[in-house]
This record gives sequence, C-alpha cells and structure tokens, in this order.
Amino acid sequence: MDTITQFFSSDLSLWGLFMSSLLGATLLPGGSELVLIGTLKAQPELFWPALLVGTLGNTLGGMISFGMGWMLPMTQQLKHVEKVRRHGSPALLLAWLPFVGDAVCVAAGWLRLNPWKAALFMLLGKFARYYIVAVAV
Repeated sequence: MDTITQFFSSDLSLWGLFMSSLLGATLLPGGSELVLIGTLKAQPELFWPALLVGTLGNTLGGMISFGMGWMLPMTQQLKHVEKVRRHGSPALLLAWLPFVGDAVCVAAGWLRLNPWKAALFMLLGKFARYYIVAVAV
C-alpha cells in the first residue's frame, strides 16, 4: 500500500469528501471536486459511495444556503431572484455552478420555494456534476 492509499482509507476519504462537499456548497469557498478526484484515484472501488456521499453533502450544503435565504427578510433585494422566480425550483439544477449556485440557493429560499422540490432539483444538478467529474477520473 503506498502512502496516498494509506492516507485515503475508505472512512477518511468519504468523511472528508462529505465535509468538503457540504462546506463547498455553502457560502464558504471551497471545491470538493478535487477531494472527489483524490478519493477515486486512491480507491476507484469507492466510485458509487463517493458519488453518493459527495452529492448528499453538496445538496445539504445547498439547503443550508436555501435556509439562510428563507430567514432573510422579504424586504431585502437579492441577486438572481427574478431568474429563480421565473423558472422556479428547476433553476436549482444550476446550484452546482461556482458563485452563481450559492446565490440561486439563497434566492430560492428567500422566495420560499417548496423545500422538497428545491432539494430534489438541487440533488439532480449536483449529482450530474459529480457524475461527470467521477467518470472523467
């Protein structure tokens, strides 16, 4: 077992991926794609678990941003509100985008969109992004 493989044990890899993807989907800066790539390079057999853990963490992080938007007073004007209002929950398919994704999640919460639909569309978009990254590895 080489040093990289020892460092990336299954549990540590998946836990690190979860935390990275959760924090990366909030307003905090970060990119979990590199953690996903590192996990899959070290342990390719974790393809599906890593894909699911990354998607779950990233979706939960997006829902944190959604919740933050929900708590903002309706008097505050937010970026991307009109686009989200026009497209509704399907706009959250783009929640994975850098910079714009956070604003879309906050705007969706501010608009009080259905949280279950929001989570579903967010999950689908984030899964697609992670799947493309994982397949490319």
